[in-house]
Amino acid sequence: MAKKKGTITAEEFDKKFDDGEDISEHLDWSKAVRPNLDQKRVNLDLPIWMIQSLDSEAKKVGVTRQSIMKVWLSERIKVEQGVSRNSETLRAS
Repeated sequence: MAKKKGTITAEEFDKKFDDGEDISEHLDWSKAVRPNLDQKRVNLDLPIWMIQSLDSEAKKVGVTRQSIMKVWLSERIKVEQGVSRNSETLRAS
C-alpha cells in the first residue's frame, strides 16, 4: 500500500519523536484535546492556622495558595492510587 504524500508510519513517527525531532508537521492540531482538564469549583473550610501555613509555603515557592494546594493534592492522590494499585496486585497474587 502506498503512503499518502506527507504521511509517515507509526514507526517513523516514534523514531522522530524519540530522536527529539520536530513532529508537529505530522499532527492535526485542530483536533487536539487535553482530556480530564475540565474544572469544578469546590469550597473548603480550613482552620486559620492551615491557611497561614499554606500561604507561607506558597510564598516560599513563589506560587499562589491555590497552586500549591493543587500540586499537593495531586501528589497525594498519586501516592494513594499507587498504594491501592499495589494492594490490588498483592490480593490478586
